[in-house]
Amino acid sequence: MLDRVKKLPIFDWGKSYNGEVFTADLVAAIIVTIMLIPQSLAYALLAGLPPQMGLYASILPLVAYALFGSSRTLAVGPVAVISLMTAAAVGKLALQGTAEYAAAAILLAFISGVMLLALGLFRMGFLANFLSHPVIAGFITASGIIIATSQLKHIFGVDAHGHNLLDLILSLVAHVGEINWITAAIGIPAALFLFWVRKGLKPLLLKMGVGPRLADILAKTGPVFAVAVSIGIAAFFQLNSQGVALVGSVPQGLPALALPTFDLDLIFALAGSAALISVIGFVESVSVAQTLAAKRRQRIDPDQELVGLGASNIASAFGGGYPVTGGFARSVVNFDAGAQTPAAGAFTAVGIALATFFLTPFLFFLPKAVLAATIIVAVLSLVDFSILSRTWRYSKADFAAVATTMAITLIWGVEFGVTAGVITSIAIHLYKTSKPHTAVVGRVDGTEHFRNVDRHNVITCDEVLSLRVDQSLYFANARFLEDKVYDLVARNKDLKHVILMCPAVNEIDMSALESLEAINERLDNLGVKLHFSEVKGPVMDKLEKSDFLHHLTGKVYLSQYHAYRDLAPHTCMPATTSIAAK
Repeated sequence: MLDRVKKLPIFDWGKSYNGEVFTADLVAAIIVTIMLIPQSLAYALLAGLPPQMGLYASILPLVAYALFGSSRTLAVGPVAVISLMTAAAVGKLALQGTAEYAAAAILLAFISGVMLLALGLFRMGFLANFLSHPVIAGFITASGIIIATSQLKHIFGVDAHGHNLLDLILSLVAHVGEINWITAAIGIPAALFLFWVRKGLKPLLLKMGVGPRLADILAKTGPVFAVAVSIGIAAFFQLNSQGVALVGSVPQGLPALALPTFDLDLIFALAGSAALISVIGFVESVSVAQTLAAKRRQRIDPDQELVGLGASNIASAFGGGYPVTGGFARSVVNFDAGAQTPAAGAFTAVGIALATFFLTPFLFFLPKAVLAATIIVAVLSLVDFSILSRTWRYSKADFAAVATTMAITLIWGVEFGVTAGVITSIAIHLYKTSKPHTAVVGRVDGTEHFRNVDRHNVITCDEVLSLRVDQSLYFANARFLEDKVYDLVARNKDLKHVILMCPAVNEIDMSALESLEAINERLDNLGVKLHFSEVKGPVMDKLEKSDFLHHLTGKVYLSQYHAYRDLAPHTCMPATTSIAAK
């Protein structure tokens, strides 16, 4: 146990921690804190929770990740997609605004944290590979559209509900006559301002002579400026008396540390949603962490990331928060601001904690429309329709996965969407691997190399069939290989030898082994011998543990050239050109 503790990432980067690194982390923490305050409030609003829970979810989780996470620049906290999934999960069990709703969200964070922690301890980080990048991109794009649409009710000050795009649109249309134009007069300009800040403020500041680093920092603080100005306007004109929805009273200070309310029925009801949130949160987080780590030639450990995220969610539950994960936008800001270690996250937690003590009284007059504008601008940057055209051009199967995930998410909601994404990813993998690429090969004249007869001008022999198998063999594709071999053998009555060329075969499972035994037996009945070439060592080791090689009618050759030279010497004369000499 002590060895495991000593391997924690903090003991790695902590050894070289010094004043220079401390200064860099502190500067980054200040910038991220400024950005995170309005984001945390906004994402809690999206999750249907009191705004202070967004702040609570941005304190202890950051400290926990600093202790257990492997990425040096990942910034953990509430994010848009996980907030939406929280609202969808908890909204089925309790009424928004009730104490039961908040308690269920806290318990959801705890369950998700335990799941992530268990996966990490059992080194199950590879499970993230079952969600392909195109499917994730499709899911996030569809979720971004739903999130942005769901926030229009706050922009226009109407009462609209729904967990999918159709329900939201119909609800908005039904309440269009109830638009509060004062609310719209705040929300629409706020959204337009934030869109402009994201793209236009930095170039303007650069033209004015502001340094690139300062210009970048000021551009990132746009939401804070919008919040401050809108609070001033709402307070001066007392807009709450005009029907404008405000954040209202926000408790000052931190909540007492407490265990979540454990209810067995509630745990079972939330378990499925917690699993989906864990998968999406981990995949999103680890992809961001890997991207940023690669820029500094660092590496992350997916299993340790599971532990770090698990600890963060458990800490969020103890601190009165809801599910969290690594956020793309704030992690990029953290990286660009010069963060060197996860300590920057701990410093950010201190900044958020101070904000809960000193800034919450000023949040009373903050219009919810401004927070909605913050969410809309943030999530629309995640929408990427180009994934459809790119997958269509490159792979129709991937396009089908993306389109299916997007359609189901938009029509039935995020939980159905992510479930469809997982199932579609696995189904496409099984479909692709169930029909492995194979090629009849022949010798390239003057060389010892063998290539596809359909792509190259090669030398072949009627008595020998060489079939290259370009994928591992397992239960899903074993029958396909059988049919392929029988079909090719049936076309050639002069055939005496079949060579399975296996340079890309990394695994042969029991089902595939039985298929190879069936092929060997059937070819023997036809007077044809079965041979293998270029079998990898680990695969050969497994074959030697069975009795297959004892019944094999042919031989196992070190190379395809050796097999051809032995079985068809007249077509495999010594090479006239030395590749090595070139």
